[in-house]
Amino acid sequence: MTEDLLHVARTGAADVLTIGEILRWHGALLTGIRDDAAGRFRQGDEWVRVGSHLGANPPFVREMVERALERFQSEAPANIIERIAWFHCEFEMIHPFVDGNGRIGRVLINHQLLRAGMPPVIVRARSRRTEYYPALDVYSRTDRHDEMTRLLALLVLEALRKRIALLTSPDVISLAQWARSADMRGNVAANRAKRQTLPAFRMRDRWMIASDHRE
Repeated sequence: MTEDLLHVARTGAADVLTIGEILRWHGALLTGIRDDAAGRFRQGDEWVRVGSHLGANPPFVREMVERALERFQSEAPANIIERIAWFHCEFEMIHPFVDGNGRIGRVLINHQLLRAGMPPVIVRARSRRTEYYPALDVYSRTDRHDEMTRLLALLVLEALRKRIALLTSPDVISLAQWARSADMRGNVAANRAKRQTLPAFRMRDRWMIASDHRE
């Protein structure tokens, strides 16, 4: 599924994001899974609830997504990561589809990152309940996207460091192995990796680092 998401995100990455593209990508992702809902917004009495949050009223979904796209494309704060984080939070609050909102939301994150010249990221399933969902919850209660911006910035930094290590280092090793050689406690190294104060990155949910990295 991760490869499918990245493929869809790369498709048309140089184009301005439109409602038509969002619907086309949603159709591609859900065809064969939810054919009755693929490629269309919620309508009629198709209300959705995620936890305590109730998605937008179905008749207003398209208009709300259009407004979010317009704001994303016309209001340009200096930090593109902040803009992407805001749009993602708003999109997930609208929850425009019957199914597949999280998947298409992550496609949109990566499409927007690629358009900005940044690498795609992976919002890992193991950390969603401790990092991703709490950031969405903060936005739903306060309209603040700071936590999502922080999470997205860390993921982008991790993705960049992974590419640099694979391109420039003779080998990558587990962070635990590197920590032993650096006389650093494993939990300290893991915490620094999560904060990205070490240039570590995850491969198959395992923290790795360039074998030649020195403090």
